[in-house]
Amino acid sequence: MAAVNSKDVQIAVSAKAGMVSALLVKPPDARGLLALAHGAGAGMRHRFMEDLAAKLAAHSIATMRYQFPYMEKRTKRPDPEPVLVDTVRAATATARKIAAGLPVFAGGKSMGGRMTSLAAAKAPLDAVCGLVFFGFPLHAAGKPGSDRGAHLLQVDRPMLFLQGSRDALADLKLLRPLCRKLGSRTELVVVDGADHSFHMLKSAMRSDDDVLAELAGKTAEWMKEKSDQ
Repeated sequence: MAAVNSKDVQIAVSAKAGMVSALLVKPPDARGLLALAHGAGAGMRHRFMEDLAAKLAAHSIATMRYQFPYMEKRTKRPDPEPVLVDTVRAATATARKIAAGLPVFAGGKSMGGRMTSLAAAKAPLDAVCGLVFFGFPLHAAGKPGSDRGAHLLQVDRPMLFLQGSRDALADLKLLRPLCRKLGSRTELVVVDGADHSFHMLKSAMRSDDDVLAELAGKTAEWMKEKSDQ
């Protein structure tokens, strides 16, 4: 895959949390922009985030992936939830400013997606057309439950869930009923054989790269559909 050029962006979160970095990837034919938050254990430059941004760009989707303060400071422990939520709000506000009229969406990988949904549940994310979750962490590994998804009922935006069938942090027996409860504004796409990181077993007939291409294609298709509504 050819390298994709990125533009550095700075986001002011709060006086206490300070500034965080972001990377804007905007293809010339962009038709939407996705503010993309990383997961708990890896930052915006993780290979998954890099490759996803590149594949979305190939589908005419711009991305602005960004750091949470703890990752900016290179510490391992995630910030308190209020700081993470404030970062999401600051990032989506920045995305709107640099979108240059493009429809804006927000979401993230694992924890980044959940923090985006928490921010949207607490107060609407202005001018954000919808939320995209790459492996929504519904519960801790080995501890099935749906309490972490209760706030989704307060989200007033369309939501796209992209989940692996082997995801240890989202039992489909719990996630499917939750998505049905959320109603028509929600779509669930299950990638058969993928785990929480969207890795495939060696015995599978598909590679991780094939799966990532599917995720990007579905995300781009869904964003276009919601932008046109």
